[in-house]
Amino acid sequence: MARGELPDYPWDLMAPFRVRAAAHPQGVVDLSIGSPVDPTPELVRAALANATDAHAYPQTTGTDELRGAIIDWFARRRGVTGLTEANVLPTVGSKELVALLPFLLGLGEGDVVVHPKAAYPSYEMGAVLVGATSMASDDPAEWPAATKLVWLNSPGNPDGRVLTIDELRAARERALELDAIIVGDECYAELGWEGEWADAPIPSLLDPRVVGDSRRNTLVAYSLSKQSNMAGYRTAFIAGCSTVIDRITTVRKHAGLMLPQPLQAAMIAALRDDEHVAEQKARYRARRELLKPALEAAGFRVDRSEAGLYLWATEGRDGWDSIGRLADLGIVAGPGHFYGVHHPEHVRLSLTATDDRVAAAAERLRAAAAA
Repeated sequence: MARGELPDYPWDLMAPFRVRAAAHPQGVVDLSIGSPVDPTPELVRAALANATDAHAYPQTTGTDELRGAIIDWFARRRGVTGLTEANVLPTVGSKELVALLPFLLGLGEGDVVVHPKAAYPSYEMGAVLVGATSMASDDPAEWPAATKLVWLNSPGNPDGRVLTIDELRAARERALELDAIIVGDECYAELGWEGEWADAPIPSLLDPRVVGDSRRNTLVAYSLSKQSNMAGYRTAFIAGCSTVIDRITTVRKHAGLMLPQPLQAAMIAALRDDEHVAEQKARYRARRELLKPALEAAGFRVDRSEAGLYLWATEGRDGWDSIGRLADLGIVAGPGHFYGVHHPEHVRLSLTATDDRVAAAAERLRAAAAA
């Protein structure tokens, strides 16, 4: 495997816009990265504190209790039943998993990694790190014979797109035709806002209506970073095809990739409690209900964004121009250029700012519209 040359880290390009935004007399509102700002639930912190006598090496596969909590959570929250301990594996954060999965699967030169057109850049970087070829495509008919790994992202980052059961099934059927592994990145699945997703659960790639009675070559990735404010804990997991899970586990054992024991205890506490997730969703909903109409009043059109943690918006001009306009209002967002070449006129705004900062952003956007 030959590692491709890495580009500059994209967020470094935001430095001058951050300076412009910081000059605003009422201070900056950072809606860019999407790092949680709300407290980690007390029950999670207590579980972590009570597990600090961690004198032995943890297991790569996690404790039986953790794997059981993941299995129960999938059944309770995602409608995915029938999983066993052989079908689940904790990981050290989901970004690590996304970036390392092509390596863990033994991909390299000549192999193709497919990801969405509007995509979190780590999908492409995972391919680059092993010398594979990345392909941005939302149409399964376009996927070439050399495809070895397919990433789906629903709800999407940055665009909040939700894939229906029919779309998930079509993507999986094509991946199986190619003998490729397909992975659903579903880290925002608890955050549905509009249309049918305002009330109905967002479907999983492992839903029985998608996979039938076989999970072959099919995985789902999930993270507790957003729904439980545990980004600093780096707690995530994958589930699905036991054969693929076993392959990944073996490589991770050799590499010494294991989740610290206290963090496993914190995961168990978070996975078993639904109340704090509902409370956090209510916070994000309130912020979204402030920010979205203010953006629209200021001349932005919000596209998709029916679920997830972001608003995907455009003024119909280059995204960098919109980033500059927002910076002059003291607001930092992310340009669509960071998420592939297909949406150069979009910007992404996160809901991860405190209530008062989101309210300040909404006020500034409305004042700009009035002016």
